[in-house]
Amino acid sequence: MSWQIRIEHSTGYRYASPVLSSYNEVRIIPQTAASQLTLEATVRTEPAATTYRYWDYWGTQVTAFDLHTPHTELVVTGRSIVQTAAAPQPPTDVPTWERLGADPVADEFVEYLRPSASTPEHPELSAAARDLAARHGPREFIPAVGDWVRERLAYRRGTTGVHTSAVEAWRRREGVCQDFAHLALVLMRAAGMPARYVSGYQHPSAAAEVGETVEGQSHAWVEGWLGQWWGFDPTNAVPAGEQHVVVARGRDYNDVPPVRGVFSGGTSTSLGVTVAVTRLA
Repeated sequence: MSWQIRIEHSTGYRYASPVLSSYNEVRIIPQTAASQLTLEATVRTEPAATTYRYWDYWGTQVTAFDLHTPHTELVVTGRSIVQTAAAPQPPTDVPTWERLGADPVADEFVEYLRPSASTPEHPELSAAARDLAARHGPREFIPAVGDWVRERLAYRRGTTGVHTSAVEAWRRREGVCQDFAHLALVLMRAAGMPARYVSGYQHPSAAAEVGETVEGQSHAWVEGWLGQWWGFDPTNAVPAGEQHVVVARGRDYNDVPPVRGVFSGGTSTSLGVTVAVTRLA
């Protein structure tokens, strides 16, 4: 079943002293692709700024802006309406492990096979990946990785940050969705499966009432290459479907931060992030 979801995402910062200039890029506009259609999308800033958009290397739409008047706060708000689709089944014509490891796949998807800043290699994790791959074909491997990750990580907010690597979260045995996704990516890549990080939103209730606005959440999950990309949410043990809204894809979180910028002036304090989601249909 398809859903229509309205999302309002607000991020704010307060500065210790007036900022004279800042340069920012924002990744909060949902993508349009085969399983998702963005019907409306706006990004507004306070103070007001002229914005422009471009697509980055990974195919994410970026809203960029700069401010050159003194300001002590910055608030960025994105509003969008998105049509999502039900979770697809994994493809049936799936490459074997041998085909995944062949040169054509390795050459095309090298960036999604190599370690990254947040998904470094680790000998114990590589051994676990090989063991899972020996017991599962590629089609069953991704959910098996999700099970492995959930057995070893407890979901706890505030225990990790955006710069925490998968190995650090694994050693702590706790983290948030971003850490679940990073750890899954380490295993998938170590087994030879191209895998990418997906950032977006998730409606928290599969039984959501139409018209009811609830607190949503920024979310992260993974996609593995099975002859085509297939998304899976290791935090919730479900394929990515109608409750998931894709905003950005990349190697890890560092390719997809919702807000990134530089400014001249004092230090900044986060005013927090709020996400409100409404199922419209």
